Amino acid sequence: MKLEDLQKIALTEHEYRSTYKYRINVCCGSVCSNRGALNVLKELETVAKDTGVEKFCKISQAGCIGICSSGPLILIEPGDYIYEKVTVEKVKYIVNEHILNGRPVKELLYKNSESFKKQCRIVLKNSGKINPYRIEDYIAVGGYSALAKVLTQMTPEQVIYEITVSGLRGRGGAYFPTGKKLNFVAKATNKPKYIVVNFDEGDPAVFANRVIAESNPHLIIEGAMIAAYAIGAEHGYMYVRSEYPLAIRILKNAIEQAKNYGLIGKNAFNSTFDFDLELRVGAGSYVVGEETAILASIEGKRGMPRPRPPYPAVSGLFGKPTLINNVETLANIPIIITNGGKWFSEIGAQDFSGTKCITLTGKVNNPGVAEVATNITLYEIIYDIGGGVTVGQKFKTVFLGCPSGNFLREDQLNQTISDLVKAGVIIGSGGIMVIDDETCIVEMVKTLNSFFIDESCGLCVPCRAGLPQVRMLLNKISDGEGSVEDMKTLEELCNLIKDTSLCGLGQSAPNPVLSSLKQFREEYLAHILEKRCPAGRCNLKTTEVLEDGCTSS
Repeated sequence: MKLEDLQKIALTEHEYRSTYKYRINVCCGSVCSNRGALNVLKELETVAKDTGVEKFCKISQAGCIGICSSGPLILIEPGDYIYEKVTVEKVKYIVNEHILNGRPVKELLYKNSESFKKQCRIVLKNSGKINPYRIEDYIAVGGYSALAKVLTQMTPEQVIYEITVSGLRGRGGAYFPTGKKLNFVAKATNKPKYIVVNFDEGDPAVFANRVIAESNPHLIIEGAMIAAYAIGAEHGYMYVRSEYPLAIRILKNAIEQAKNYGLIGKNAFNSTFDFDLELRVGAGSYVVGEETAILASIEGKRGMPRPRPPYPAVSGLFGKPTLINNVETLANIPIIITNGGKWFSEIGAQDFSGTKCITLTGKVNNPGVAEVATNITLYEIIYDIGGGVTVGQKFKTVFLGCPSGNFLREDQLNQTISDLVKAGVIIGSGGIMVIDDETCIVEMVKTLNSFFIDESCGLCVPCRAGLPQVRMLLNKISDGEGSVEDMKTLEELCNLIKDTSLCGLGQSAPNPVLSSLKQFREEYLAHILEKRCPAGRCNLKTTEVLEDGCTSS
């Protein structure tokens, strides 16, 4: 593809868009599709034809908007009117009132629309507004213009400079400076070099990367290509977990379209840049999210981590220098190139710039995916964006970075995302789970510990043998058979596992236990000393002395 070809496609799309008055975008992401969105789309097309509005109204399939609990959703432009819980029966009424008579149906609109004002949508800017199956939709909103700029106007060093100036950090959980990582791989002399897009989003209750992929796949592809140009890579792998069939289908289609348009391949925009991108589907192992384990899986081996150093930047895929970045990280790169590193650095907090896509779940009125500036507080996320704690429930704690994060109490919600990262609080890939007073912390920590036991690769002793010992102690405490000494042993064991495990799974698995012991020690003591579960969840094995001197359990 040549630059003029890209400009011609964009112009043609803009001319086409000027021919219709309204655009109705139907969210057909995973959640909305499971709730009947495709039937809503079909009914809209039928009603549009019957009423004649198809002459001035474009009906389009779109990706996830982020407010997953309210689907099926349709978004009508202009005005960004979002209708929630749309059924086939409501379609004709919405078309008649909104499209034919120009009267938005207030009682059917999304009730928490004010929450979008608290967001800072950069990566998610076009989510829900373009058709993820059409590359032309992406080009119409500026897609691939950043790649064109890079290949026709910038050197690899200039690309790395802009990303470094932006202050972008990896969004997968480690938050390592992206510019620095790019520079490491770019300076490596061994060839060939590779880039790996980490889309093995395995954290429970986290699906922000899935939303990006299902709504704007070409943004990820463009970001990967720019990063590949910067480091001198000619081949890339996009690694996706098998539990995301819709995202896989959309990404396969997007890669094929980019190849057909001459964007992926040889000499894009008359440059000397040659690049190929391949989709790899993983088996769904949580530990494969670790960067060395994902490399092993791509190589056809069992997905198990290896000791570092050497780091992938020096010896990665097939023993060659490799850049591994999370989906959200790469999706930021075209935006930075388009607007400049300085522009990005002024968004959010000074020491942690930009935005973060978060997945808000648990006992909250409006769960889903949102994109927020890094200087927003947890309180604003939970109460302004999330609409507060579920009606009838009382806030107890928030669990960040599920499954390996930290518990915070209500008096700690005034901290920003930047504050938390600076303090070393794990927020991982952005999972924020609100927990009510009917949840037993000990029981929840037991569940998380069991998850890690199931997902451990079993390679190292601290993780393989230590985590079951943690479960044994937690079971004793939740059954009312534990002691204060068991709490001490539990803490010592968790610190040992944390300090001696090989990879991030074992190193972070003890975090929920250690955090809960710090924040909710009184709840552990209630189970041990009072034989009582404050939340009324655990069936404690207590012994009661009867009047005749006998005992019962």
